[in-house]
Amino acid sequence: MNAADGRRLRGEARRQKLIAATLTVVERDGVAGVTHRSVAQEACVPASSAIYYFATIDDLLVAALTAAAEEYAAQLEALIASGRDEIDGLAEMIAEASGPGRQRALAERELTLQAARRPALRPIARHWRGLVAQAAGRHSDCPLTIQSVVVAADGICAKALLEDQPISAGEVNRLLRHILQRGRKTT
Repeated sequence: MNAADGRRLRGEARRQKLIAATLTVVERDGVAGVTHRSVAQEACVPASSAIYYFATIDDLLVAALTAAAEEYAAQLEALIASGRDEIDGLAEMIAEASGPGRQRALAERELTLQAARRPALRPIARHWRGLVAQAAGRHSDCPLTIQSVVVAADGICAKALLEDQPISAGEVNRLLRHILQRGRKTT
Protein backbone atom coordinates (compact mmCIF):
# COMPACT_ATOMS: atom_id res chain seq x y z
CA MET A 1 0.00 0.00 0.00
CA ASN A 2 1.38 3.40 -0.91
CA ALA A 3 1.03 6.64 1.07
CA ALA A 4 -1.94 7.85 -0.99
CA ASP A 5 -3.84 4.63 -0.31
CA GLY A 6 -3.13 4.94 3.41
CA ARG A 7 -4.40 8.52 3.46
CA ARG A 8 -7.48 7.48 1.52
CA LEU A 9 -8.20 4.68 4.01
CA ARG A 10 -7.71 7.00 6.99
CA GLY A 11 -9.94 9.58 5.33
CA GLU A 12 -12.71 7.05 4.76
CA ALA A 13 -12.38 5.82 8.35
CA ARG A 14 -12.71 9.40 9.61
CA ARG A 15 -15.73 9.96 7.35
CA GLN A 16 -17.41 6.81 8.72
CA LYS A 17 -16.63 7.94 12.26
CA LEU A 18 -18.35 11.27 11.55
CA ILE A 19 -21.41 9.49 10.13
CA ALA A 20 -21.68 7.28 13.22
CA ALA A 21 -21.24 10.34 15.42
CA THR A 22 -24.05 12.11 13.57
CA LEU A 23 -26.42 9.24 14.37
CA THR A 24 -25.31 9.34 18.00
CA VAL A 25 -25.94 13.10 18.21
CA VAL A 26 -29.41 12.67 16.67
CA GLU A 27 -30.15 9.84 19.13
CA ARG A 28 -29.12 12.01 22.06
CA ASP A 29 -30.10 15.56 21.02
CA GLY A 30 -32.35 15.22 17.99
CA VAL A 31 -31.72 16.70 14.56
CA ALA A 32 -31.64 20.19 16.08
CA GLY A 33 -28.48 19.18 17.96
CA VAL A 34 -26.54 18.35 14.79
CA THR A 35 -23.83 20.90 14.08
CA HIS A 36 -20.40 20.37 12.58
CA ARG A 37 -18.93 21.09 16.00
CA SER A 38 -21.22 18.68 17.93
CA VAL A 39 -20.58 15.86 15.45
CA ALA A 40 -16.82 16.44 15.44
CA GLN A 41 -16.79 16.50 19.24
CA GLU A 42 -18.74 13.22 19.37
CA ALA A 43 -16.32 11.68 16.85
CA CYS A 44 -13.29 13.03 18.75
CA VAL A 45 -11.92 14.73 15.64
CA PRO A 46 -11.18 18.39 14.89
CA ALA A 47 -14.25 20.45 13.91
CA SER A 48 -12.58 21.26 10.61
CA SER A 49 -12.79 17.55 9.70
CA ALA A 50 -16.58 17.60 9.82
CA ILE A 51 -16.67 20.58 7.48
CA TYR A 52 -14.03 19.06 5.20
CA TYR A 53 -15.96 15.81 4.69
CA PHE A 54 -19.48 17.26 4.92
CA ALA A 55 -19.84 20.83 3.68
CA THR A 56 -23.40 21.26 4.96
CA ILE A 57 -25.56 19.91 7.76
CA ASP A 58 -27.77 18.36 5.08
CA ASP A 59 -24.71 16.45 3.83
CA LEU A 60 -24.21 15.04 7.35
CA LEU A 61 -27.89 14.14 7.70
CA VAL A 62 -28.05 12.51 4.26
CA ALA A 63 -24.96 10.42 5.08
CA ALA A 64 -26.39 9.37 8.45
CA LEU A 65 -29.79 8.43 7.04
CA THR A 66 -28.11 6.59 4.16
CA ALA A 67 -26.02 4.58 6.62
CA ALA A 68 -29.13 3.66 8.61
CA ALA A 69 -31.04 2.69 5.45
CA GLU A 70 -28.13 0.57 4.24
CA GLU A 71 -28.03 -1.20 7.59
CA TYR A 72 -31.75 -2.04 7.37
CA ALA A 73 -31.33 -3.15 3.76
CA ALA A 74 -28.48 -5.46 4.77
CA GLN A 75 -30.57 -6.93 7.60
CA LEU A 76 -33.53 -7.56 5.32
CA GLU A 77 -31.35 -8.97 2.53
CA ALA A 78 -29.66 -11.30 5.03
CA LEU A 79 -33.08 -12.52 6.14
CA ILE A 80 -34.11 -13.17 2.55
CA ALA A 81 -30.83 -14.96 1.81
CA SER A 82 -31.23 -17.14 4.90
CA GLY A 83 -34.53 -18.47 3.57
CA ARG A 84 -36.52 -17.00 6.43
CA ASP A 85 -39.84 -15.39 5.69
CA GLU A 86 -39.47 -11.66 5.01
CA ILE A 87 -42.60 -10.72 6.95
CA ASP A 88 -41.30 -12.55 10.03
CA GLY A 89 -38.00 -10.69 9.70
CA LEU A 90 -39.69 -7.36 9.10
CA ALA A 91 -41.86 -7.90 12.18
CA GLU A 92 -38.76 -8.62 14.27
CA MET A 93 -37.01 -5.50 12.96
CA ILE A 94 -40.02 -3.31 13.80
CA ALA A 95 -40.41 -4.88 17.25
CA GLU A 96 -36.70 -4.32 17.93
CA ALA A 97 -37.29 -0.62 17.26
CA SER A 98 -39.76 -0.44 20.13
CA GLY A 99 -37.46 -2.20 22.58
CA PRO A 100 -33.66 -2.26 22.73
CA GLY A 101 -33.30 -0.36 19.45
CA ARG A 102 -35.73 2.40 20.40
CA GLN A 103 -33.26 5.32 20.63
CA ARG A 104 -31.76 4.49 17.26
CA ALA A 105 -35.21 4.05 15.69
CA LEU A 106 -36.34 7.36 17.16
CA ALA A 107 -33.30 9.08 15.63
CA GLU A 108 -33.99 7.48 12.27
CA ARG A 109 -37.67 8.46 12.42
CA GLU A 110 -36.70 12.04 13.15
CA LEU A 111 -34.28 12.02 10.22
CA THR A 112 -36.99 10.57 7.99
CA LEU A 113 -39.46 13.26 9.02
CA GLN A 114 -36.87 15.91 8.21
CA ALA A 115 -37.21 14.80 4.59
CA ALA A 116 -40.51 16.69 4.43
CA ARG A 117 -38.53 19.94 4.73
CA ARG A 118 -35.17 18.82 3.34
CA PRO A 119 -35.49 17.46 -0.19
CA ALA A 120 -31.97 16.00 -0.11
CA LEU A 121 -33.18 13.44 2.44
CA ARG A 122 -36.26 12.29 0.49
CA PRO A 123 -34.75 9.56 -1.70
CA ILE A 124 -33.11 7.92 1.31
CA ALA A 125 -36.23 8.30 3.44
CA ARG A 126 -38.20 6.47 0.74
CA HIS A 127 -35.70 3.61 0.74
CA TRP A 128 -37.21 1.93 3.83
CA ARG A 129 -40.63 1.95 2.21
CA GLY A 130 -39.12 0.35 -0.87
CA LEU A 131 -37.65 -2.45 1.24
CA VAL A 132 -40.99 -3.09 2.91
CA ALA A 133 -42.69 -3.12 -0.51
CA GLN A 134 -40.17 -5.71 -1.72
CA ALA A 135 -40.90 -7.92 1.28
CA ALA A 136 -44.66 -7.57 0.78
CA GLY A 137 -44.25 -8.17 -2.95
CA ARG A 138 -42.98 -11.66 -2.22
CA HIS A 139 -46.38 -12.42 -0.69
CA SER A 140 -48.73 -10.49 -2.97
CA ASP A 141 -48.81 -9.14 -6.49
CA CYS A 142 -51.61 -6.69 -5.70
CA PRO A 143 -50.28 -3.10 -5.69
CA LEU A 144 -52.95 -1.97 -3.20
CA THR A 145 -52.07 -4.76 -0.78
CA ILE A 146 -48.36 -3.99 -1.07
CA GLN A 147 -49.02 -0.29 -0.49
CA SER A 148 -51.22 -1.16 2.50
CA VAL A 149 -48.41 -3.22 4.06
CA VAL A 150 -45.97 -0.34 3.54
CA VAL A 151 -48.34 2.17 5.14
CA ALA A 152 -49.13 -0.22 8.00
CA ALA A 153 -45.44 -0.91 8.69
CA ASP A 154 -44.78 2.83 8.77
CA GLY A 155 -47.72 3.37 11.14
CA ILE A 156 -46.68 0.47 13.35
CA CYS A 157 -43.20 1.97 13.61
CA ALA A 158 -44.71 5.30 14.69
CA LYS A 159 -47.01 3.55 17.18
CA ALA A 160 -44.09 1.59 18.59
CA LEU A 161 -42.18 4.81 19.26
CA LEU A 162 -45.17 6.51 20.87
CA GLU A 163 -46.18 3.68 23.20
CA ASP A 164 -44.72 3.11 26.63
CA GLN A 165 -44.63 -0.66 26.18
CA PRO A 166 -42.68 -2.40 23.41
CA ILE A 167 -44.67 -4.02 20.63
CA SER A 168 -44.03 -7.72 20.07
CA ALA A 169 -42.85 -9.23 16.83
CA GLY A 170 -45.90 -11.50 16.99
CA GLU A 171 -48.27 -8.54 17.12
CA VAL A 172 -46.54 -6.84 14.18
CA ASN A 173 -46.55 -10.10 12.26
CA ARG A 174 -50.29 -10.61 12.84
CA LEU A 175 -51.10 -7.08 11.65
CA LEU A 176 -49.02 -7.37 8.48
CA ARG A 177 -50.27 -10.87 7.66
CA HIS A 178 -53.87 -9.74 8.19
CA ILE A 179 -53.39 -7.18 5.44
CA LEU A 180 -51.72 -9.73 3.18
CA GLN A 181 -54.54 -12.25 3.78
CA ARG A 182 -57.25 -9.67 3.09
CA GLY A 183 -55.48 -8.64 -0.09
CA ARG A 184 -55.30 -12.11 -1.59
CA LYS A 185 -57.20 -12.67 -4.79
CA THR A 186 -60.49 -14.51 -4.29
CA THR A 187 -61.05 -15.63 -7.89
